[in-house]
Amino acid sequence: MVVLYAFAPLFLGFELWQLVIAERYVGIKQIERGTDPRELGLGQVTAAAWTLALLAYWAWLFLMLFQPWGRLQVLLMILVFTGGFLLRRGCGLKWLLVVLTFEGSIRIGMLLSLCALAWRRLL
Repeated sequence: MVVLYAFAPLFLGFELWQLVIAERYVGIKQIERGTDPRELGLGQVTAAAWTLALLAYWAWLFLMLFQPWGRLQVLLMILVFTGGFLLRRGCGLKWLLVVLTFEGSIRIGMLLSLCALAWRRLL
């Protein structure tokens, strides 16, 4: 199932997009205004697209657990996803962006590692 490794750059782009969106919706300007974007609703199309992308991401991570190499990176990404979710649920608005940025940077690092690993294996 070498084709699974081809999805790593796609999810790397998704992670970068999430960081940009997080800065836009939970950035310094939002913190200064005192509005919590978690209380605002997303549009149906945006929410559906985001949910489907996250479900595909989780399915890909689950399938990657059964691959012969890269299992440690995938396991760490799953732990970061879970830990980040639990932290975000309990933290205030000021710490939300910090948690999102830290969580995203770890996942981006693991995805870069998977991309490099796949590149070396395929050559």
